[in-house]
Amino acid sequence: MTTRSPALNEKGSIFASREGAKQWQRGKAHRAEVTGPANEMMLDLADLRTGNRVLDVAAGTGDQTLMAAQRVGAAGYVLATDISASMLKIAAEAARDAGLTNIGTKVMDAENIDLDADSFDTVICRMGLMLFSNPVKALIGMRRVVKRSRNVVVLVLSTEEKNPFLGMPLTIVRRLVSMRLPTPRASRTFALAQPGMLEHAYRQAGFAEVTVHAVGILRRFRSLDDTLRALKDLSPFFLRDLLAKLSDRERKSAWSEIGRQLGQFEKSDGFEIPGEALIGVGTK
Repeated sequence: MTTRSPALNEKGSIFASREGAKQWQRGKAHRAEVTGPANEMMLDLADLRTGNRVLDVAAGTGDQTLMAAQRVGAAGYVLATDISASMLKIAAEAARDAGLTNIGTKVMDAENIDLDADSFDTVICRMGLMLFSNPVKALIGMRRVVKRSRNVVVLVLSTEEKNPFLGMPLTIVRRLVSMRLPTPRASRTFALAQPGMLEHAYRQAGFAEVTVHAVGILRRFRSLDDTLRALKDLSPFFLRDLLAKLSDRERKSAWSEIGRQLGQFEKSDGFEIPGEALIGVGTK
């Protein structure tokens, strides 16, 4: 199977492109199944209360935005920000379809948060912080806009080894690329995964109280074909730069090897691939 990589917008971001937003939205049901419990735990740790104002940074198509809006109720408000206007358009449509009137959207770079200081009760960021070129700068901005004694909560992936669904393909493709380039540019998917890295980023941003919680995730697929199809749909977001350095023959070889390696997760009724996420909590 071949998949067409989403076109880049003028800022060079797949996530900011219209086609990228559509492709990301197609994975909504699978994301909800996989990260649903982690999302709930993230919102629990955010200590959302009725009437709260919540900032959702790198909100994407708004899966967690809607969950937060339901928790804070009609008297509350959630502002979803993202670099992608296309992603936010989908989020706004989802809010309207759900009958939620307490959600706003604003196109904004997460590393340049242009909002009033101390204007939000809570800030959340789901699966975005590790992708930023300067996560500490983003956390500094989040800390500035949250009220004193309230939380900034982020969800990121743990290590490649603990997330074989994404980590294994990345290792295989990186190995093939390294045969050509001594130091291929790594994906930022696991940029904050190593022990202590997320906590260190929080402390560099000025948070005094920081905790990091590990939460398990599980991906289920009916067959190897379904597993590979889901991976190929995600590959433009975490493997694009590396795959682009391979020939067609090498890419075919990579996907064959990925399929063989993922075979170890086959069960009697399909495939089950475990994973782990990290939830960071910093209090201003």
